Amino acid sequence: MSIAVAKDQKDCVNADGFSGRSALKNAKVKPPPAAGAFKERPADPSLFRKYYKRGDFPIALEHDTKGCKIAWKVEIDKLDYHHYLPLFFDGLKETDHPFEFFARQGVHDMLEHGGNKILPVIPQLIIPVKNALETRNHKVVCTTLKVLQHLVVSGDMIGEALVPYYRQILPILNLFKGKNLNTGDGIDYSQQKRENIGDLINETLELFERHGGEDAFINIKYMVPTYESCILN
Repeated sequence: MSIAVAKDQKDCVNADGFSGRSALKNAKVKPPPAAGAFKERPADPSLFRKYYKRGDFPIALEHDTKGCKIAWKVEIDKLDYHHYLPLFFDGLKETDHPFEFFARQGVHDMLEHGGNKILPVIPQLIIPVKNALETRNHKVVCTTLKVLQHLVVSGDMIGEALVPYYRQILPILNLFKGKNLNTGDGIDYSQQKRENIGDLINETLELFERHGGEDAFINIKYMVPTYESCILN
């Protein structure tokens, strides 16, 4: 290295972009920081965790030959869905055992047996769903997408009832829609486990369109511009 070049590097001034110092002849402008759009966000402890620790849920852990499942102490269809379903949805952002397991399995059990009790509770489920998606945690987002798919088909008119809430639900789906794992010639085991976010998002949006009525597609397209209709096409 020549003495002149060494002297130039020594005299360089580090400067932030668009700052006054960046206009100096010997300024070395720092590159912009990473936006962090896909970076995980820490989630606050859920109400589900608090209620579970207090023993307020009529559930217990049961082991059988197929693994773990929830043993409900009351009939599921007799539960107060306005009280319990939003709490279980709030637990979707949990990543620790046993909270994650009980929240996820509890939601699916309640959706399976809820019938016409689910539709009136939809407005109370939107904030928990949004909070879970906003964590940007791969496992949490995948779990929440599977829950949304189950929710849409769990009763009449639920798909249409979700349309006004697309503005809260779809921004994160738009962000992660293109995040498909490119393995080249390798085997993508996440597809077998249904943990490929890009594929799950496409499946979810298609279910939203199929069950959301005539206004579903235009509202999905507004929030997710790259979405192509599975009905019109």
